[in-house]
Amino acid sequence: MIPRSTLKRLANEHGTPLFVVDHNALRRSYAQFKKYLPRVQAYYAVKANSDPAIVKTLYDAGASFDVASMPEFRIVYEHIRRMPPKERQNWIWDKIIYANPIKANETLQELNPYKPLVTYDNYEEIKKIRKYAPQAGLALRMKVPNTGAMVELSSKFGAAPGEAVDLFLAADQAGLTVEGLSFHVGSQTTNFENYVQSLNLAASIFKEASGRGYTKMNVLDIGGGFPAPYDNTVRPFRELARIINRELDRLFPEEIQILAEPGRFLVATSAVAVSKIIGKAVRDGKLCYYIDDGVYHTFSGVIFDHCHYHFKAFRRGSTQVCSVFGPTCDALDVVSMVEELPGNLRLGDLLYSENIGAYSHASSTWFNGFPPAKVVHINQ
Repeated sequence: MIPRSTLKRLANEHGTPLFVVDHNALRRSYAQFKKYLPRVQAYYAVKANSDPAIVKTLYDAGASFDVASMPEFRIVYEHIRRMPPKERQNWIWDKIIYANPIKANETLQELNPYKPLVTYDNYEEIKKIRKYAPQAGLALRMKVPNTGAMVELSSKFGAAPGEAVDLFLAADQAGLTVEGLSFHVGSQTTNFENYVQSLNLAASIFKEASGRGYTKMNVLDIGGGFPAPYDNTVRPFRELARIINRELDRLFPEEIQILAEPGRFLVATSAVAVSKIIGKAVRDGKLCYYIDDGVYHTFSGVIFDHCHYHFKAFRRGSTQVCSVFGPTCDALDVVSMVEELPGNLRLGDLLYSENIGAYSHASSTWFNGFPPAKVVHINQ
């Protein structure tokens, strides 16, 4: 937790809106992931927050990276290209997976010289990869249950388990190599049973593939979805890790490399947003505060991520149910309709929102002419 005194000092120094990233929190999250899932290599999902300073801290801590666009790829590659040539030879397998199952032809052409590991989930993608990125290794994205996830992904991506081995063989016949299997249980998944079902499905597909003569797979990517501790309703990560470790040990021999794509889990608790009250009104008997940040900026997760961020005030006072609105003229710019805040807050007073590091500032725009929050890094 960043001390309130530090947040207030930074806001006074830099102005608001402000997005404060604590790199010690990043390192703690990564260390926790490695502690409880020692067999799993963490490939940070860069889309959760692509700030280069965040990527650098996780890279230095030992993380690998899941990228889903060429700009994300280049952010990570900036660090990899500084490796000594000998260490760089197999960097792609150790440091990056291009985990967007659908890729433009131009993207595949740009990726091909790096001999990357890429995901796919359909026959058309095999044709594209064969033509534009024949040096790529493949991982098949499988459709799995997303029950209880805050953001469901299975309707957009993933091959049906029943066609998985056919897709392995089709890629093999096209002269490509399928290195393994991947899945994603949905973002912020609090239903741990999703992982159990997905791992068992994956094990059955590995077995079917072997039975049909395809024995080249040695990678399992268990995706993301690891829930960030937004509140006390989220069960501890160690409980989920215990379940995953049990199933991995039971179902997959040691020679199978296990990857994961944690994004939210690694970065959510690392940042705090600080905003200033710029307006105050009573509407239909309800107190409304207007702040200089909103859903087109740091609080974009309200729209895109189904997330509900809470506010705390620096000024004390008796609380009441309030609404909090962003600064733009768009009626969509509603940060929260139900917040417990002091009723005595004044124009110019500061509010802060914790655990806002993931899928927030990453989606900021300049809508209505309002700039994104200034980013400040501490404990780098």
